[in-house]
Amino acid sequence: MLSFPDGLHLPTARVPVTAATFASGVLPPVVCSFATAFLVLLPRTQPVRIVLWPITAILAFRAATSLDVSMGEPKYNFLNTHLQISMFCIAARTLEWTVQTKPLIRMARRSSKQNSVLDMFDLIFNLRGCGWDWSQGLYIPPETHPTSSRLAFASSTLVSGLKHLFLCGAIHYAVQSFSPETFGSVNGGTIFDESLPPHLRYLRSSIIATLCAFSIYSGLQIGYELTVVPCVLLLRQHPDQWPPSFDSPWRSTSLREFWSRRWHQWFRRQFIFFGGRPLSLLFGRVGGVIGAFLVSGLLHHVALSAIVPSSEMWRMVLPFGMMGVGMIIERAVAGNKTGGWMGWIWTMCWMVLWGNVMVDGWARAGMFGGSSILDSIMPLRQPIERLVRTFDEYLHA
Repeated sequence: MLSFPDGLHLPTARVPVTAATFASGVLPPVVCSFATAFLVLLPRTQPVRIVLWPITAILAFRAATSLDVSMGEPKYNFLNTHLQISMFCIAARTLEWTVQTKPLIRMARRSSKQNSVLDMFDLIFNLRGCGWDWSQGLYIPPETHPTSSRLAFASSTLVSGLKHLFLCGAIHYAVQSFSPETFGSVNGGTIFDESLPPHLRYLRSSIIATLCAFSIYSGLQIGYELTVVPCVLLLRQHPDQWPPSFDSPWRSTSLREFWSRRWHQWFRRQFIFFGGRPLSLLFGRVGGVIGAFLVSGLLHHVALSAIVPSSEMWRMVLPFGMMGVGMIIERAVAGNKTGGWMGWIWTMCWMVLWGNVMVDGWARAGMFGGSSILDSIMPLRQPIERLVRTFDEYLHA
């Protein structure tokens, strides 16, 4: 009798990505997701989508667990994280489209003529659902780039993307410099230095966690902004199809404002669909808030398990779950009136407190040991390393 992996032809070990393994592993779930996206735009296609989804999910699982995009280099393990998140999202989004009983409608289009193929592409790549009937309640940050012409918009976005590219690399190397032998390497380690007294230990870990938050912010901005440029210049998309993803999250004066307006909303729909909506049916609004954040924690655990399959789930689920708890506390104490400098202090303290736990989970997995944009730019690496080492020696003195 065949075992489960053998029956589904799932390899027990990751194999390197080649043209052949990419075609047989990655392309099938991608093609299935495009097919489902096209079908959900048409009436009376749900039976076909129901048949297609299990195939899509199995193919996505196979791709996520069997392919090695790192080319055997531990410092490129983060590429396996990207693959695993992508496949997770394919399975999640196609499931949501499968249970959809009515066709999805694109409400904002550049032409009055409907084009199902273009709508399919927009549905696939438009994670937030800007301009679709299913994104009601979505907050769109104000535009910060000039929109007088495509060239002006793309040029400004490119400059911003390059700025974030440098910033991400500099912060990433600064984090590595705190402990090159432990969490600054692919071997991993804790950000909590037991040789320091508690107040200095948590000051140091909080600085590391804050730097990581800005590094993640910059890294996500890079991917988004450098995608905007070819889409606007080559595909002739309009700038209003690419609204900003972030709205200065460091200015948040409440947890609600941070997570619902100022941080990116790319996975908002999936968190509500898989966590918020089911738990709200059982426990009301409190369940909805906690459920959405628990699914967010699960997604981040899936990303982490691509590097260390044995990583502990609680290291992601707990801190994200506590973000939901914080929002409930916030509403119970101040209602919707949280704001001002007191609200800013509350928000940043809660974020840093549980951010320590979250970042420590990433550090133990060796996520910060990956390659950096500054690896080949020694003149810029050296002053960053000297600055961090000097500060770290001061703390230990």
